[in-house]
Amino acid sequence: MNPAPNHPAPNHPAPDYARLAAVGPYFALDTSADGTPPEGFRPLAELYGTGPDAPLAARLRVVAQRLGTAELRVAASILHLGLAARFWSVGLGSAVLLGSVPTLERAWVRIPDQGPLDLWTPAEPARPTARPTAGPTAGPLADQLHRAVLLGQLEPLAEAVRAAAPLSARLLLGNAASALAGTLRVLDAHAPGPARALVAELLDRPPLAGSGTLRTGPRGTAFRRNSCCLYYRVGPGAGLCGDCCFSTPPGRGKRND
Repeated sequence: MNPAPNHPAPNHPAPDYARLAAVGPYFALDTSADGTPPEGFRPLAELYGTGPDAPLAARLRVVAQRLGTAELRVAASILHLGLAARFWSVGLGSAVLLGSVPTLERAWVRIPDQGPLDLWTPAEPARPTARPTAGPTAGPLADQLHRAVLLGQLEPLAEAVRAAAPLSARLLLGNAASALAGTLRVLDAHAPGPARALVAELLDRPPLAGSGTLRTGPRGTAFRRNSCCLYYRVGPGAGLCGDCCFSTPPGRGKRND
């Protein structure tokens, strides 16, 4: 059943999410004035279901096949990284460019054959707050991101992924931090000061605190995580991801969670 229309409050119009789509497909968030999701979408909460017939489990099998790996946990980590990047892109991009963070509480989702998942949400009123600055704290917007992305999406996502494949919580927190740093690298071209302030604060807060080291400077940003995403195990010659804690691929007999 489609949700009832959810019109934004007249004194706080809905943010212009079209500005996010202009940054890239990972940042896109579709909305419609009548509160009706497009054909083929399902409630976002269903993505976090468990069991062999759950959407995430089905997607995991597709990812493993495309990567050419028989290790389900390797495919699960790569899938988790991509989904975490999708949610961070919408949240951080909206915070930096629009000054508000969508809750995604009533969001719907569609899993395409390729590329980032499609996200739709009924228009919700903006929760205006001060735009982040390059100063020492990002304050309320960091709180909104923590609630909407980390608690609202990445926690249930991690539970669903771990139900489908044996991955450690530490590895998935490293993925979440790495995806956040990757989102920052994209936004660095649009609003480097505000984006860096928000990401630095989020990486200093639990549960991401201690997951890695962020370095920023005039030449851009770099992140070195303290756990391994297992990308090197995709196959011979896969190499390491750009944020890897290793300088050379470890022996393939190690779990390295």
